[in-house]
Amino acid sequence: MPSYTAPTKDMAFVLHEMLDVTGAEIPGYDELEPDFTSAVLEEAGKIASEVLAPLNQVGDREGCTLENGVVRTPKGFKEAYDQICEGGWPALDLDPDYGGQGMPYVLATAVGEIFVSANMSFNMYTGLTHGAFSAIHTHGTDEQKARWLPNMATGKWSGTMNLTEPHCGTDLGLMRTRAEPRDDGTYRITGTKIFISAGDQDLSENVIHLVLAKAPGGGPGTKGISLFIVPKILVNEDGSLGEPNAVSVGNIEEKMGIHGNATCVMNYDGATGYLLGNLHKGMRAMFTMMNEARIGVGLQGYAQAEVAYQNALAYARERLQGRDVTGAKNPDGPADPLIVHPDIRRSLMDQKSFVEGARAFTLWGAKLIDRAQRAGDADAHGLISLMTPVIKGFQTDKGFEMCVQAQQVFGGHGYIEETGMSQFVRDARITQIYEGANGIQALDLVGRKLALDGGKHVMAFFEMVKGFIKENEGNEALKADFLDPLKAASKDLQAAGMYFMQNGMKNPNAALAGSYDFMHLFGHVCLGLMWGRMAVAAQKGLDAGTGDAAFYKAKLATGRYYMARQLPATALHLKRIESGADPVMGLAEDAF
Repeated sequence: MPSYTAPTKDMAFVLHEMLDVTGAEIPGYDELEPDFTSAVLEEAGKIASEVLAPLNQVGDREGCTLENGVVRTPKGFKEAYDQICEGGWPALDLDPDYGGQGMPYVLATAVGEIFVSANMSFNMYTGLTHGAFSAIHTHGTDEQKARWLPNMATGKWSGTMNLTEPHCGTDLGLMRTRAEPRDDGTYRITGTKIFISAGDQDLSENVIHLVLAKAPGGGPGTKGISLFIVPKILVNEDGSLGEPNAVSVGNIEEKMGIHGNATCVMNYDGATGYLLGNLHKGMRAMFTMMNEARIGVGLQGYAQAEVAYQNALAYARERLQGRDVTGAKNPDGPADPLIVHPDIRRSLMDQKSFVEGARAFTLWGAKLIDRAQRAGDADAHGLISLMTPVIKGFQTDKGFEMCVQAQQVFGGHGYIEETGMSQFVRDARITQIYEGANGIQALDLVGRKLALDGGKHVMAFFEMVKGFIKENEGNEALKADFLDPLKAASKDLQAAGMYFMQNGMKNPNAALAGSYDFMHLFGHVCLGLMWGRMAVAAQKGLDAGTGDAAFYKAKLATGRYYMARQLPATALHLKRIESGADPVMGLAEDAF
């Protein structure tokens, strides 16, 4: 059975030594003292290891069932859900006015990683509620917030997002779900939604669905879409539960992974809905939830890689296989452990360097969100908007790849369900698909985010990298291993951007054909910057002589690996981008 231990020491390093959260001038960050964050993360890690991780394989084996219209979650999920909610974990960063604890998003992000690594399927139930809470909190009226949010904060009620329909996924302009206005100000919602994560369950008393639908007079395409609050059970004026709404589960999808989460077909048969936000402006309201979800999915990508890596590392240390070519390392045994072999070390270093870099990148992004929301920093908002498709797309692609590498360490045993490695691979696979497939993330990055505010934010990122290199150019201990590779990678990124500027207008396919490579090129540069910053912090810790020297040395060695073995991929991606659209579009459709 696989195991999981929360990487709290590495999280503390990122929060306090790399990001210096207590030194950031962001409201609420003065509370993030090391002793406090350590206590929170240690307690989250304990729950993850003792409660959530043991249920991960249970959820995978049992899945969810639909019995007479009622969705049943796997054995143990209800008890775990109650324990998580009683501890206030889902409300860690929610508004205290509605029952939340008001902690910064960066701390909730670190806790979220721990829970996702332990049991991704389970964590999705609370994660979807968090997103629905955010959408109502941002776009709802005072009456709506008072009506819906307190019970969502406690977990008594859960939440979902309903976008996809059988005939339309990304192209929401094709939506058929209808919203007919009633005299009392409510709407009659009719239609079918598919792929609804946590669409129903036996964990919460009520489910608050956020449903996209077309109301009359909205015009064609996405312009006519509005967003509605559609509860599973209607709520009386006094807040008590009333009659069931005309909402039902048509089916539970049989999926490749995340079996413990109920992915539902939802039928709305004239259900009562309440308009959220402005009429015909539903996409704006839904994107509040989607953008949060995309960062959460990017986190899922590396969180699954983390738990897969932990188990691959343990196996590589224990499994005896072959002899070290430089001489036996276990002379009293029949063979040496796998970890002595260079190719196994390569695989483990790929995993370790990605996970630690992605963790730093995601927590840095969470800090930007806090700066934008708590300090009203428009530049921070623009920068995280630019980074969102990179966090989602790059980290889930690489996260899945790392799960496969971890599985490979086990050889044939990795293909056997008993070890649990197959589940990590299967669960990670969905992260590349939902909340906007990664090809869409790449198109969003190149087609929309680069030009956001006249290209201001991508230029700010280039200046950020340049400033970091200049600030540390006198550090000879880091120059060759960190600063020079980062400078070369950044130049590749700028060259790719220049190619798009010079060719994209006259031949849009030239930019779109290179968008996926650009997303990965950008992701590598972002992780390169994170590794540069972690190297500076680790070197500072070593020089001070007061911290864990072995930890700092391992951090620097891992960073050197990433800069030497992974970051040079930017040159390959640039070469592909500069090849243009011809190799991609050159084959006629009927020749495939």
